[in-house]
Parts: sequence; C-alpha cells; structure tokens
Amino acid sequence: MDGACSRPASPSPTRGDPVTDPTLLHVAREALVLGLLLSAPPLCAALLVGLLTGVAQAATQVQEPSLGVVPRLVSVLGALLIAGPWIGARLLRFAGDCLTLVARIAP
Repeated sequence: MDGACSRPASPSPTRGDPVTDPTLLHVAREALVLGLLLSAPPLCAALLVGLLTGVAQAATQVQEPSLGVVPRLVSVLGALLIAGPWIGARLLRFAGDCLTLVARIAP
C-alpha cells in the first residue's frame, strides 16, 4: 500500500473530525428516530389489520390471498391519509432545521 488513501496522522487543527462531530451525530440520530416515528402509523395499521384478517381467515378456513392483501393496503392508505399532514409537518420541520444548521456551519 502506498498510503495515498490513508487518513492523515493528526486531524486538522481548524476543524473537528467530521465523523465524531456531536452536531452531525445528533442530526443522524434525529433522522433515524424521525424515520421510525414517521413509518409507525402505516406499519401499525398494516400490522393490526393483518392480524385481524389472519385470525378471521384461520377461523373461517378461507385461505384466499387477496383477502389478506386488500384490507392491509386499504388500511395503510387510510393511515397515510389521516397521518399525512402530521408526517409532512414533521418532515418539513426536520428539513428546515437541517438547512438552518448547514447555513450556520458552512463558511
């Protein structure tokens, strides 16, 4: 190895290490939490309806695949319609915070 792609021995004195910068780590953590939070309404709706249709199919012994897919699809779409404004508001607020942070950090 010639060392052309290796990292320098010491970090730059004017800037911190971008991998361990607390601000970057905080934004990455918030992005992951936000992704989990925003995906919860449609996933919970699909889980609940999937469990109910699974129990109904097991009780009636009707094993039609479309009887499990269609109600789940409708419930996910309904959850997205109901939670859509909240999801959009949270996403826009996070994007605005990120852009404000970039404007504050960038020289």
